[in-house]
Amino acid sequence: MSVDPDDEKKGPIENAWEMTIPEFKPEDNPFGLLEESSFATLFPKYREHYLKQVWPLVKKVLSDHHIKAEMDLMEGSLTVRTTRKTWDPYIIMKARDMMKLMCRSVPFEQAKRVLEDNVGCDIIKIGSLTRNKEKFVKRRQRLIGPNGCTLKSIELLTNCYVLVQGQTVSALGPYKGLQQVRKIVEDTMKNVHPIYNIKALMIKRELAKDPKLRNENWDRFLPKYVKTNISKRKKPKIKKDKQAYTPFPPPQAESKIDKQLATGEFFLNKEQKRLKKRKEQDEKHAEAAKKREEKRNQAFIPPQESGSSTSVPSTKTTVDIPSLKKKIMEARKGVKTFDSFKNKNKK
Repeated sequence: MSVDPDDEKKGPIENAWEMTIPEFKPEDNPFGLLEESSFATLFPKYREHYLKQVWPLVKKVLSDHHIKAEMDLMEGSLTVRTTRKTWDPYIIMKARDMMKLMCRSVPFEQAKRVLEDNVGCDIIKIGSLTRNKEKFVKRRQRLIGPNGCTLKSIELLTNCYVLVQGQTVSALGPYKGLQQVRKIVEDTMKNVHPIYNIKALMIKRELAKDPKLRNENWDRFLPKYVKTNISKRKKPKIKKDKQAYTPFPPPQAESKIDKQLATGEFFLNKEQKRLKKRKEQDEKHAEAAKKREEKRNQAFIPPQESGSSTSVPSTKTTVDIPSLKKKIMEARKGVKTFDSFKNKNKK
């Protein structure tokens, strides 16, 4: 077996993303396809109006690749099939992906890009990644971001068109970007904020521009985030004290018959049981009526007055009589001096 010398020179491929895939032309398959292939996709009712508007454009785009497209409004399905003139064997898969994207609310202007060779699509199902509905809605909204800012930044970094619709995320763009979009979406639904992956993509983009670091390991430059569980364990409100261990089993609970035997109710006939039950009900009603009457009478009970008029005034005095006499004498002296001062002024 002879080995091509060109293959020996090339050797193993280090970076497959840098490979240029040659374009597939009609000359590469002049005899066409042997069998007819077809794919059908169901679409929801709310997409019917839009699909009817753009269907002439869809048929025109697919006819350029010799693909026949059909729309069944009764079944709600889109069908694509190959013809005798179809020369590209993989174009039917691309046409199927285009129908799927349009059924997932992707506009026709974006969906037709999937027919190009270097563009692929990925429909990521996120409904089964989170069981709790509230968590699912919050994490899906976190992926979109305020006013769609997070989704727009993902599109700019990955060069992909991303659309969040229901329980799926539709992505359309280059194959390397589709891998990055899938990783971001799955991490977001696993409670990892998309800003972490966006920051890592921005660092990788800057490192790829540096020719010295292009072929080196970038792990030391990328941020490492450790998931920490900060939620505290819920403690029970009522704590039960542990009882001392005993090798004997707990006593058996009394059954209904045992309780009736203990009270003597078991030996009563139906009439006696009925009278006893009636008597218990009457006692219960009488007690409830008594409580209601007491509650009503509380409104008519006069409140207790703080200062009662029946209190006897105290006869004990704590006045210091000698000091009081002294003050009166000083006051009189002051009056005399004032009168004398007045008389002097008259003279």
